[in-house]
Amino acid sequence: MAEKKSPASGWPIVQGDFHSGDANSPVAVVTMGSHLDEKGICDGGAAICGSCKTENLGLEKVIANIISNPNIRFMLLCGTEVKGHLSGQTLAALHKGGVKDGRVVGAEGAIPFIENLSADAITRFQEQVEVVNIMESEDLGAITAKINELKGRDPGAFGADPMVIEVKEAGGAEESTGEVRPLSGELALVHARMKIIEKMVTDIGYRDKFASGVYSGKIEGLMIGLIVSFALLGFMLMG
Repeated sequence: MAEKKSPASGWPIVQGDFHSGDANSPVAVVTMGSHLDEKGICDGGAAICGSCKTENLGLEKVIANIISNPNIRFMLLCGTEVKGHLSGQTLAALHKGGVKDGRVVGAEGAIPFIENLSADAITRFQEQVEVVNIMESEDLGAITAKINELKGRDPGAFGADPMVIEVKEAGGAEESTGEVRPLSGELALVHARMKIIEKMVTDIGYRDKFASGVYSGKIEGLMIGLIVSFALLGFMLMG
């Protein structure tokens, strides 16, 4: 029998739009934008099952609940993709490429910016679970069959203790009930462009500082050169 560990106290540690099952199960099921029979899926063998409608805060909650339970070794993606946010594609991209400058590498969603996950948390997620993608499938029979298949491949609990992280809710993206309320596609695009513009402005500032430094250096070099030249000319005339 595969070795098991105790998850973090009070697991699942982050509230959200999900149902929890057997904490010893190696499978976490994410139904993306679909609302399926989450209890039925958990009764079918999943440790936890729920939707993930946003490619930032919602994604962070999923990962927080996974890495706080070392018994979870597979993340099964199913259900329909969320238009504009593409949270399923972002989850897979994060697992594959991580984060650079706060943005999920390879993500195609509108605002795939990560704020609550440290580099260690992301690495832990990548090492602890295997992503199994049957996106667009809403068939409960197919989902349950895949869960049973993955349970048959259970490698046992991850070698490290549960990792607990705090997911801070900001900007009103979710209410205190934990229910995710995704932004409209248009508003999400505006947020994404604002983030890009903010980064461009920061980059321009750095370039201006560099250019100013180069210019100052040139002027200072020119003045030193003139002083040395005049000094040499004076010595020559005196000689």
